[in-house]
Amino acid sequence: MLRLAYALLLGVVGAGIVHIAVLFLLPYYTERDAWSQLSAASEFYAVTHIGGSAATTPLVRSVDPLFTAVACRFDLADGVLHVKAPGRAPFWSMSVYDRNGQNIFSFNDRTASDGSVDFVVLTPVQTIEVRKALPEEFVDAVFVEADIDQGIVVIRAFVPDRTWRGAVTRFLESVSCSPR
Repeated sequence: MLRLAYALLLGVVGAGIVHIAVLFLLPYYTERDAWSQLSAASEFYAVTHIGGSAATTPLVRSVDPLFTAVACRFDLADGVLHVKAPGRAPFWSMSVYDRNGQNIFSFNDRTASDGSVDFVVLTPVQTIEVRKALPEEFVDAVFVEADIDQGIVVIRAFVPDRTWRGAVTRFLESVSCSPR
């Protein structure tokens, strides 16, 4: 009887380990992840609406209808990524994800120096090179050092009510995402 209980316990623990391993490996083996869907919808450095009413590619199915989002895929082998947007929104947040969807860095308008979207994503090696001769366009930018080759930048903006929809849409449409 003790051997049967031991065998059952071992089987349950083994099944639990297998199930947990499958859940953790799923993002690495799926073909319908955010990277593949975004790459089918747009090229590198193209700002694409991914959430909210203006979404051309509904990658983000947000439970909060008061947010809208844009995304931009990038490759740091082409140079540092400079993301900038003139104007303001009531609230915005920015996240950098690697190719597998792991969040590398996040911040929002409250943590940016002047509340505007102006940041540079670069590798540690590129950081050293840029700091040697800082371009004037990067003087006020927030530097995001990411040890990745390719990734996705997502910018979400808050739309408090219908009267803000046009302003927030214009704000997100003005986002530029380009290598330097």
